[in-house]
Amino acid sequence: METILKSDNKEATVSFDAPFTIIGEKINPTGRKKLAAALKTGDYDYVRNLATKQVEAGADILDVNVGVPGIDEVAVLPEVAKLVSELVEVPLCLDSANHKAIAAALAVLPGRPLVNSVNGEEKSLEAVLPVVKEYGVAVIGLTMDDEGIPNDAETRIAIADKILERAGKLGIPADDVIIDPLVLTVGADSNAGAVTLQTIRLLKEQFGVNINLGASNVSFGLPDRHTINQAFLSLAMGIGATCAITDPIKLTSTIRATDLLMGRDNFGARYINYWRATQPMEDA
Repeated sequence: METILKSDNKEATVSFDAPFTIIGEKINPTGRKKLAAALKTGDYDYVRNLATKQVEAGADILDVNVGVPGIDEVAVLPEVAKLVSELVEVPLCLDSANHKAIAAALAVLPGRPLVNSVNGEEKSLEAVLPVVKEYGVAVIGLTMDDEGIPNDAETRIAIADKILERAGKLGIPADDVIIDPLVLTVGADSNAGAVTLQTIRLLKEQFGVNINLGASNVSFGLPDRHTINQAFLSLAMGIGATCAITDPIKLTSTIRATDLLMGRDNFGARYINYWRATQPMEDA
């Protein structure tokens, strides 16, 4: 199964058979005071810097989120998304809980972006899926509903089934629905990672859909988060995850190495090229 995303002049394919897709997470003001301040004042040089650095680090897609309290997302999300799309060649992932902001951004963007996201709540399904259908784009489906995030894999699978069914009724194919099994911190529940991994296995077995992760959530509140994130990503990739919203600056090397070990990098070309590109320049 392939999910095809496009910018004005570049394509990204999310698939089990392709190298893992990296969605750069850094244009998101949650926990980033400097970015939040820049979005409020309309000073977008910082946004441009984040976009460029992530693509240089290996991001295949860039997540764009402008969700700052008090900001007019319907006005600002299209503005920032258009700015980013004109700066970098990769496709975008429009990240907002406001379906009107998503629609406004889709109306001005070229190509075929990814929408982040819909979930199993009725109000979300009714608001987001018609926008996805209208613009012919792909969407991330979160395995949560009106009851919150389930603590077991089976209920998350049932929510995924509901999202896929409702999308299908609108004529949105399963290829265009990337399911996110949701990652919670093992700092609060030591079984949280295992539940997500079990959900990934079941999603691949039962639906064969593409699977996304908000990978860094798993380590929240714990020391040496980077090591936990690396380990979790490799485990998740090994059993079926096909993309992640994550930090390409810190984790592209881990992802390239895992792709190599899984036989998705002929002669190690991507791994070696990435390693060469990121080595510090020696003095002449």
